[in-house]
Amino acid sequence: MRKLEETNCTICGLCCQHISKVSELKEFDLGNGTCKYYEHTTKQCKIYDSRPDICKVDVMYDKRYYKEFSPSEYAISNASICNSLQEFYRLDKSYRILINQTNFI
Repeated sequence: MRKLEETNCTICGLCCQHISKVSELKEFDLGNGTCKYYEHTTKQCKIYDSRPDICKVDVMYDKRYYKEFSPSEYAISNASICNSLQEFYRLDKSYRILINQTNFI
């Protein structure tokens, strides 16, 4: 069984480039919606191990969303949002998360 976080991230970097509407990440915004800790060349976070809770799918489920969604529903919702963002920016389909109940806890 994979953790929520492992299930959702395909390391495309789009969420790290669209943080302007996330109030908890205002201090991280370079002013263009991109996180100051996002590494463009690797598409990864420079502070991954110490990143804020808002950036941790599994932690946010436990803190905020556990009453509203089952773990599976939450993972599917996150995956759907991620896929929509990737489609909007015409990211290669290899980054898409295949959504079906067996992929999620």
